[in-house]
Amino acid sequence: MIELRDLQLLSALARHRHFAKAAEDCGISQPAFSMRIRNLEERLGVTIVRRANRFQGLTEEGEMIVRRARRILGDAKALEQEVAAVRGEISGALILGVIPTALAFTGRLVRRLHQAHPRIVARIDSMSSTAIQQGLDEGTIDAGITYGDSIGTDLRHVQPLYEETYVLLVPAHLTEATGPVPWARVADFPLCLLEPQMQNRRILDRIFAEQGLHPRIVAETSGFTAAMVMAREGLAAAVVPRVLVRALGDLRGTKVLPLVEPEVSKPIALATLDRDPELPTVTALRQVVASLR
Repeated sequence: MIELRDLQLLSALARHRHFAKAAEDCGISQPAFSMRIRNLEERLGVTIVRRANRFQGLTEEGEMIVRRARRILGDAKALEQEVAAVRGEISGALILGVIPTALAFTGRLVRRLHQAHPRIVARIDSMSSTAIQQGLDEGTIDAGITYGDSIGTDLRHVQPLYEETYVLLVPAHLTEATGPVPWARVADFPLCLLEPQMQNRRILDRIFAEQGLHPRIVAETSGFTAAMVMAREGLAAAVVPRVLVRALGDLRGTKVLPLVEPEVSKPIALATLDRDPELPTVTALRQVVASLR
């Protein structure tokens, strides 16, 4: 019989595409990891991995086995959660992939989920919108909170959450403004923005390009913490989601100025796989989201 552990190892290898990284992720030594993959190949009588001096990818048979392995692992996870649900409790891990702009909202959402189902343990991973879509397809995350217009609806549930709008978080000494600021003025400030591969950065770059602006970028980051610290320290301004500023409250030494001309908003949504049976933890999350509306 094929063991679930072997399928977990194979799924990790397909995800990392590197033996050492996959072995580390699974908590075993690389020699032991490689041996179990070879034993799986011998048991099935096919070559799963193309090998040379390093990992060269999966064979056609290997790709098919990985797809089936992910479904089996998902079903096993669902079975464990359904057995717990029969006992009157919804429990287990819920892995959420979240774009950086939605982390503050997600914190409040998880609080509501915990109030309704205290035995669900949520793990929040900050990810790009592209990584979220890939994680859903590969089964490495259970749900994604991402831009609603960047996620395909084929084989997925997409539930609207809120409209993301933006403000300028600027060191108080850099401006005398106290009210709304046009986007054209943003380019006048030294800026700390997200990295270019992030969807939020692509949104901002598009706005700047449409306005014919050339922003003065002094730093780039994968999350908003560094950008907000730089604003507090008086080094640079940052364009941040309004929901994040509301969640953190007063940030001394800075001004929070609404951005206008144009007024920009982007839909944020919860994306989950359309699967039967659905994980009880995912069902619980979607019910909490529905109760917010």
